[in-house]
Amino acid sequence: MTQLDIFSDPICPWCYIGKAHLDRALADHPGHPFRIRWLPFMLNPDMPREGMDRRAYLEAKFGGKEGALRAYAPIAEAAEAAGLPIDFEAIKRTPSSIDAHRLIHWAELEGVQTAIVSALFRAYFAEGRDIGSHDVLADIADGCGMDASVVLRLLATDEDRREIVERDAAARGMGVNAVPTFIVAQTHAVPGAQPPELWSKVIQELRGMENGAGDANPV
Repeated sequence: MTQLDIFSDPICPWCYIGKAHLDRALADHPGHPFRIRWLPFMLNPDMPREGMDRRAYLEAKFGGKEGALRAYAPIAEAAEAAGLPIDFEAIKRTPSSIDAHRLIHWAELEGVQTAIVSALFRAYFAEGRDIGSHDVLADIADGCGMDASVVLRLLATDEDRREIVERDAAARGMGVNAVPTFIVAQTHAVPGAQPPELWSKVIQELRGMENGAGDANPV
């Protein structure tokens, strides 16, 4: 198996789109060689725990309503092309994502990490749910087979908060400055929401290497 580490944030629309592209390629290649791990990168590491009003956040980040509209137009187009539902009007708050990252970390320990990541993206972008809310996170955990009561108890503490902050800092220290960023075989960095065709090519080249067909560079 080939390790595929994915730095992402569940409030990042390009991460949502990039996962959809990867998922399409994986579906086209049953028995793909990837062992996938999701790693934390916080778009807003200084966001208050309670988050903030979505409109105020976008206008502050993009210099006003027009700037926000310009920034999100290509996202909407890319999401539509990928067949992804995004309801930006339903998103009322921009949350701190640190607790969502804690949930993703715990989900890895229980073997349901990708399911949790998928559910977080869906909850935030398609359903407009506040994934900074502990109750929402516990409900998402329950839907993926985790114990919601345990998740709620953990979220009420600072368990693994420092680890998420340190992992985020480590990612930045190794040169990750935007997400999604994919690391193939702990060596090759693939930044951005790459199309399914690229991932199909990578999978085919990795299979060729496994079969002794040569020393192709997988990216």
